[in-house]
Amino acid sequence: MKPKIAITMGDPAGIGPEIVAKALSRRETYDKCLPIVTGDARVMHRAVSLLNLPLQVNAVSSVAEAKFEYGTIDVFDLKCIDLSTFKYGEVQEQCGNAAFLAIRKAIDLAMEKEVDATVTAPLNKASLNLAGHHFDGHTEIYATFTHTKKYAMLLADEFLRVIHVSTHVPLRKACDLVKKDRIIECTELITDACKQFGIDNPRIGIAGLNPHSSDNGLFGDEEALEITPAVEELKARGFNVDGPVPPDSLFAKAKCGQYDGCVAMYHDQGHIPFKVVGFNWNQETGKMDSVKGVNITLGLPIIRVSVDHGTAFDVAGKGIASDDALVLSIDYATRMAAARR
Repeated sequence: MKPKIAITMGDPAGIGPEIVAKALSRRETYDKCLPIVTGDARVMHRAVSLLNLPLQVNAVSSVAEAKFEYGTIDVFDLKCIDLSTFKYGEVQEQCGNAAFLAIRKAIDLAMEKEVDATVTAPLNKASLNLAGHHFDGHTEIYATFTHTKKYAMLLADEFLRVIHVSTHVPLRKACDLVKKDRIIECTELITDACKQFGIDNPRIGIAGLNPHSSDNGLFGDEEALEITPAVEELKARGFNVDGPVPPDSLFAKAKCGQYDGCVAMYHDQGHIPFKVVGFNWNQETGKMDSVKGVNITLGLPIIRVSVDHGTAFDVAGKGIASDDALVLSIDYATRMAAARR
């Protein structure tokens, strides 16, 4: 049986509904999984019309009602948008609420084992908070409603996979969160994830925090006090790890295949090289040729994979957004669901 995948429509004012419609217009999507969208059926119908796609929208109130047929987008219809006041590209309370409700429904379906995995389109944090849902993003919503205490963000592309010791915290606080136990925890999570992707003995590169990994204590002591002890313990336990690797060389080595995964010490240390590799702008057309890369929350009892880009309000409603990252997200979710069976 193909895995059933719940796909959230994201913030309706952004590119979420468009990229979902594009991804579900691909026959290969249905060749590998059975997708169902959580969100508003009328918003999805508008996206289909905007893109002039030969697709039907099937509004359902249960997974059992879904057709799971190519040419039809099944939508678990939450009826959460008033189209008379809806606008593309704007922060709106109703859109923040709609995005939240779509996520909650996807989580519930996965927790109840009605679907095998979830994939999320982008939300807008300002809209989310305007609607009274005070979360930093998808990761925190998933952790809260799956009652998960230990979790981490993994960014994944074809060759570059990055997990983070800390994410949405001020940089000053991020340095204080570089601790041996957390580094070990993240390495365990990314090693397990790589095995789910089919890598039997993943080699993990662990970044330093300071320039040149402190150069033997010249530029800080976090390497000596926290990172090196973590690496030594991991090696003693049989993990295939290297580090602390100077941050300015770690990701280049990983891109070339020297590492199967990387442990970054804070948000931007991992996100910047990842997006430099995955986001490709075409100066001649003035458009993105590709926006690749996915965000996976590790440590959850359910599978959650997301695009690693935002709502792109500036191009929402224009039909030009790339669905590359969403297609890749669906692929990763499908592989992870198969590995868990």
